[in-house]
Amino acid sequence: MKIVLLTSSLGSGGAERVATTLCNQWSSRGDSVTLIPTFSGGGKPFYSLSEQVELIYLASRVQGHSRGFSSYKERLFTLRRLIAERTPDVVISFLPNVNVAAVLATLGMKVPVIICERSDPSRQPYRPLWKFACQLTYRFADMLTVQTASVAESAAALFPSVRKIRTVANPLPSAVLEHTRATKSERRILLSLGRLSPEKQVDRIIEAFSRVCNAHPDWDLHIYGDGPLHDELDEHVSQRGLQQRILLKGRTSNPWRVMAEADVFVMASLYEGFPNALLEAMGVGLPCIAFDCPSGPREISNDGQNAILVPLNDQAGLSAAMEKLMSNDSLQHMLGGQANRAVLERFSLAAVLSRWDDLFKEVGAI
Repeated sequence: MKIVLLTSSLGSGGAERVATTLCNQWSSRGDSVTLIPTFSGGGKPFYSLSEQVELIYLASRVQGHSRGFSSYKERLFTLRRLIAERTPDVVISFLPNVNVAAVLATLGMKVPVIICERSDPSRQPYRPLWKFACQLTYRFADMLTVQTASVAESAAALFPSVRKIRTVANPLPSAVLEHTRATKSERRILLSLGRLSPEKQVDRIIEAFSRVCNAHPDWDLHIYGDGPLHDELDEHVSQRGLQQRILLKGRTSNPWRVMAEADVFVMASLYEGFPNALLEAMGVGLPCIAFDCPSGPREISNDGQNAILVPLNDQAGLSAAMEKLMSNDSLQHMLGGQANRAVLERFSLAAVLSRWDDLFKEVGAI
């Protein structure tokens, strides 16, 4: 099968990680796969990409240096030509701006197009023009995929003219299975890993840890990630005098090693689409704490059976969950084991790839 997958960039985000994982797996089983980042200008992919995958940066193929609408039109024509040259059986796109481009670039081609929302579109701060563009173009796609049933409901309300909406989860990368929990060191680690942006609410994690850390002098909070709130969060830590206990560690290209060296994972997002970090922390065998936000944590944790779910924005509850796990090694071990077994069964690469094959059949790609 010939697959063309479009994404915005190949940086360090969750969508990029899923895109490279899928492309690597499809190419390894013999599919012809072309990956086209449409809104970035080149460079080395943040995540490892198989040499079997054809990688084309759209910006490197665009002729001329026009700006504004002329630039966008030139990109669309170039993208259309690249897709036509590869005669794909299916085109897949990730993220709203790429979805719009994918639909416009393939109009009249008679190739199935599957567009993918990577978070809850009803909670995204779309600019009016982009919201209108999505509502106008999504109806021409053969299928819209989202990651959870709750997002499927909100997407159906937001895009009532879409032909088909289906759910497909993110796969648990096989490399996660190569990482096992490390032997405990003298210092214990509470881990936060994600973009330092407002919706991740890392400030709530800092506040919750500051309330319980005096009772647990052997625990530190390690925060991995980068983003616009880095300096503000650094100031939060300084104001509490916890620079030796709360460490902003920056980005990491090996999140699973970081997870394997931690003791507890915590996430306090206001909303999610499908939180890869939570899924992968559970896959490594970490006991996890998460706000019961829309959407993802409840689905991944099987209604809170395999992780501690805290009511959304319950600050006292977040501190209490930290206290509960930090003070109980046997609970950590039990919850981490449950988490590992549950996500391996439900979110393995084999299971998710099989789901994608079902979607390919449904749109007539195979």
